[in-house]
Amino acid sequence: MQFFNHSIGRFRLISYLEAFSFIYLLFCSIYLKRILGDDEAIRTPGMIHGILFCIYCVFLYQAMESAKWSFKQAGLIFLTSLLPIVPFFIEGWLKREQIRVQGSRTA
Repeated sequence: MQFFNHSIGRFRLISYLEAFSFIYLLFCSIYLKRILGDDEAIRTPGMIHGILFCIYCVFLYQAMESAKWSFKQAGLIFLTSLLPIVPFFIEGWLKREQIRVQGSRTA
């Protein structure tokens, strides 16, 4: 996988991690905290998700700069992070964008 050699690739990787952490956080908050009554269940997953979300925002900005996306495009991509499974649906588009930007640099 060519995640680390381009800002869009790094953004794709953090998008996966952030989405998985969001899904896990929802599991922890619903099942472990609400059903099992463990009040400390979301402390660590919540902190991890918060850190990943901050990194997600930084990497989105870097990807926006390198791909020359408009603020509208970047805003729509940002909105995908607010729903747990949507980042998986834009993965194909992000991969095509990475190929497009890398191809324009080599040409």
